Amino acid sequence: MKTPARKIHTLIALPFLGLIASALADIRMTSIFSEHMVLQCDAAVPIWGYADPGEKVIVSFAGQSQTGTADRAGRWSVKLGGLAAGTHGTLTIEGRNRIEIQDVLAGEVWLAAGQSNMQLRVHEAANAAETKASADLPGIRMFTVAHRPAESPATDCEGQWVVCQPDSVGKFSATAFYFARELHAHRSVPVGVINASWGATPIAAWTRRGAMEGRPELAPIYAEWNNKNRPPRPEDATPLSLSKNYPGNLFDGMIAPLIPYALRGAIWYQGENNANSDQPGLYATQLPLLIRDWRQQWGRGNFPFAWVQLPNFQPKKAEPAKWPLVREAMLRTLGVENTGMAVTIDVGEANQIHPKNKIAVGYRLALWARAQVYGETIPYSGPLPVGHKANGNEITVAFSHTDGGLIAHGDQLTGFCIAGADRHWEPAQARIHDHQVILSHPGIAAPLAVRYAWADNPECNLFNGAGLPASPFRTDEWE
Repeated sequence: MKTPARKIHTLIALPFLGLIASALADIRMTSIFSEHMVLQCDAAVPIWGYADPGEKVIVSFAGQSQTGTADRAGRWSVKLGGLAAGTHGTLTIEGRNRIEIQDVLAGEVWLAAGQSNMQLRVHEAANAAETKASADLPGIRMFTVAHRPAESPATDCEGQWVVCQPDSVGKFSATAFYFARELHAHRSVPVGVINASWGATPIAAWTRRGAMEGRPELAPIYAEWNNKNRPPRPEDATPLSLSKNYPGNLFDGMIAPLIPYALRGAIWYQGENNANSDQPGLYATQLPLLIRDWRQQWGRGNFPFAWVQLPNFQPKKAEPAKWPLVREAMLRTLGVENTGMAVTIDVGEANQIHPKNKIAVGYRLALWARAQVYGETIPYSGPLPVGHKANGNEITVAFSHTDGGLIAHGDQLTGFCIAGADRHWEPAQARIHDHQVILSHPGIAAPLAVRYAWADNPECNLFNGAGLPASPFRTDEWE
């Protein structure tokens, strides 16, 4: 990949000795610090790089200058103070040589990570032609991290910042772009997105090994790989330990090099791989673990983190249904502070694991960010269950996020099943009353449990008045 343009000047005192000295002492920046970059506004902004041990480095931008000294390993770092959104200029780094990084903006920076549905590009999604035609948006930039697994934390990654234009937006992550476009339009600030995504990868690959090790509930993940971990075939140049799916490999290769780049928060679209695995229930442990550990690694205990709940999809192997277990894990992870979820049970495609409507996905993620991160008073979630109560032959479920009231899209409310003590499920007769749904079935005298949209590809139609769908859920924990 072509190296991003930078102006580099080297001071040479003597024809040969100076050349050798400057080669040894050249300041070196990682790829994330490159032309067109976006720096997080209104926050402390770490800038780091490499030089000879003991070398002093001066970093300047927008009237600020900070000095750092390279440590024994040659790494130096400084922090710029809060930058006003929209600040624009050239970032300079000076030591024995000088680096100029041009066209730098201050704005909102988000990390977008996950597997193929985050990776899916604008030109592969619906409405690509219309999107490109209106994409003269230089205030939106995206850095796409090149695919690279690693056995230990990498210090750099390959990639470059790209300005949003009609001829460049097609290669942007569609979900991340539509998220950024909403924020850019409603916040009137530059938005930078760092896209670290790779199709067909499990959440364990994106999680730091040190965070997973020693947790007995995750032992099956390592056991699976230990059973595979035989010497590779002579013709196979890539050992299993460098697989994109090996636990921790994508954290080390694609996330570690980004730390501690200043972020506002992260969005996550992943889980299909885990939903199709033999252990979908582990996601309830894995997603909170990843969130907490990423926050710890960045040194920010609660930076905003939101994800896309898996949409409707019909796998070729329909039984037993596994996708509901990952959706449930995502719903329960809302118990982690400062998190959010975009429900997409209505915008999937039964026979397409890569649904094309990424506008709705990015829009719903942005609603959450606008409300919960930036403080706008707007609806941002579909209805979520907050309690249930059995009363004779009926059982009632109460919901939060009923903005504009609960609504059935269609003639009748569908998607609910109930069961009694015999655990035999029947489709429920459902009616809406205020912020509740009341359920019954003529063959169930004393219902005890409720499930909604509990299938890989459910038929369901409960929304709120803001047009946002209710999350799938269950009130039981039966097998």
